[in-house]
Amino acid sequence: MDLIAEWHRLQAETTLPTEAGEAVRQLLGQLQCRVEATLRQHAEILQQRDETLRQRDLKIDALILELAYLRRLRYGVRSEALNAEQRDLFDETLAADIAAAEARLEALQSGASETPVDSPQAARASRVGAGRQPLPAHLPRIEVRHEPESCTCAECGQERVKIGEDISEQLDVIPARFQVIRHIRPQYACRTCETVVAAPVAPALIDGGLPTAGTLAWVTLHKYGDHLPLYRIAQLAERQGVPLARSTLAEWTGRTGVALEPLVDRLRERLLQGAILHGDETPVAQLDPGSGKTHRSYLWAWRSNDLAGGPPIIVFDYRESRAGAHARDFLGDWRGHLLVDDYAGYKALFGERIIELGCWAHARRKFYELYQAQGSPIAGEALRRIGELYAVEQAGHALAVEARQRLRAEQAQPKLVELFDWLRDTRVTVASGSGTARAIDYSLKRKPALTRYAETGDRPIDNNPVENAIRPIAIGKKNWLFAGSARAGVRAAALQTLIGTARLNSIEPYAWLRDTLERLPTWLNSRIDELLPLPGWKPASL
Repeated sequence: MDLIAEWHRLQAETTLPTEAGEAVRQLLGQLQCRVEATLRQHAEILQQRDETLRQRDLKIDALILELAYLRRLRYGVRSEALNAEQRDLFDETLAADIAAAEARLEALQSGASETPVDSPQAARASRVGAGRQPLPAHLPRIEVRHEPESCTCAECGQERVKIGEDISEQLDVIPARFQVIRHIRPQYACRTCETVVAAPVAPALIDGGLPTAGTLAWVTLHKYGDHLPLYRIAQLAERQGVPLARSTLAEWTGRTGVALEPLVDRLRERLLQGAILHGDETPVAQLDPGSGKTHRSYLWAWRSNDLAGGPPIIVFDYRESRAGAHARDFLGDWRGHLLVDDYAGYKALFGERIIELGCWAHARRKFYELYQAQGSPIAGEALRRIGELYAVEQAGHALAVEARQRLRAEQAQPKLVELFDWLRDTRVTVASGSGTARAIDYSLKRKPALTRYAETGDRPIDNNPVENAIRPIAIGKKNWLFAGSARAGVRAAALQTLIGTARLNSIEPYAWLRDTLERLPTWLNSRIDELLPLPGWKPASL
């Protein structure tokens, strides 16, 4: 409404003094200017808000699309393009990206982008504990009680009555903390006999040394379990204000390795008592002293058979080459079935004493690579038939050995006959030297080894158990790059044997190492089995 025009209309209908009318007209003009300025300001604010909402809607739409894409990657069909460890690293990154996208989306949808991050509204926007598993029961609980500021009702002034509790749990961590243990031994003298007595010094792994068993276990696990070089372990100690020279850490690991050798030898004896073994090897660079160069050595891995029962055992054997003679030296007079890949170094082992088992994972990989590269229908059919064999194994995974043998006889053996008949018939239709021919020939040439697993209920179908056990070392060696010497390689193999076996048996490696290093100086060799990282182990505190 035009206030000035309205005033002129009213002035024409009424009679006012001239000065009063002019004053009113000026006031109305000022008021109209203010109203128009306020309206323009409000229009600008509304326009800015409309633009802000539009931008936020665009961001929400983009985040919804991004989240859908990330979830397809996370929960969609998996591929063999990445190995298990690489896939785990990818999944970790993907899970973090999904969580970040969800947090941004929740903030935008709830308008939390305009809310301080430490406000109650921002706290409510997070989904703490949504659908999570309960925290482990064995962890110590520290209770923190949060009482209201007042238990008096603000409305009526009466005291409130407690009707229940809201309990939530968070996971806290205390980083590795160094401490000093002071051993005080009072000395007592006999004036008559002129003798002095004091409590004896308890035997230790390093007599008169600086580290406790816990410190030695901490260094050993970081170096051989977590694959950290000594300089990085020294940096971890430096953060706590504890200077540890790398030469000191090296001395500790050397002495620890020597002390634990009897346990490694005993694990090797226990492993070779089994009638079925897995074998594999991975290259390791070894430094040539004086030349500054490295040459290729090998870490051989020998794994027990899970299907035969008994605790799982992994033994690593460091050798300076990949020669088959090293496998013969390790196995000695052992007799049984050995599951390995098609490496020629194993061929001399096989005969009446050692019988070869073939790995279906290797045979399948030939067809998988062919299918991925060319989309070959022949490779696709081979993958389908091999998948049926693995479906039988999945169905019999929880069965006893005798029941699994019956299942294999009824289902796996007929499928094996059909598979190899199809492979022979298909082979004559493809050109020699082609990728398809090579994939088929690999399986046909190894037919006896590939079909033996189905004859019993305790032979494994593939070599995946030992490959899974060796893979962390294959990735970890990228941290420590090379073994400084053959002796260092042997020591690394021994300690990785103990740590790897502990993990296979769901034994916490640090707890086992600390307990074993404390007891080892006075332990009887006849009771060495009690210290092995196997299900029968119990810490001294129990």
